[in-house]
Amino acid sequence: MLQLGEKVVIVGDAFEQNLPVGEYGYIIAYDRNPDNVFDYVVRSPKTGRNYFVPSQDVESEERLIEQEVERTTQEALIDYALATYNEKLFHQVINGEDPHAEEQEEPTKEVMSQAEFIKQVNLRAWI
Repeated sequence: MLQLGEKVVIVGDAFEQNLPVGEYGYIIAYDRNPDNVFDYVVRSPKTGRNYFVPSQDVESEERLIEQEVERTTQEALIDYALATYNEKLFHQVINGEDPHAEEQEEPTKEVMSQAEFIKQVNLRAWI
């Protein structure tokens, strides 16, 4: 749920109200009427009007910026992989794997019996 005063971008017009799609606005109120399909009242400074909008028609500006950064980063990695003929990086990016994460497997620790554990502790205590 978006907070009051939060800057949002109008991303759709589900009920064809002639909303200024692509423009920003601010959440000025919640519509708490259960019989109503609208969730928020958004103030658009460009048009100088208030709009009743459902939650699917608005998106937080921060969230849109994060999505754009992720998309741009992925495109840059694909371009780099193609330019350097790095097939492994290309497949990682295309398959949605994190190319920065190293595939380091931690060595599995063997389970010691109680007697072996006590023996190890006593050896270390002795030294």
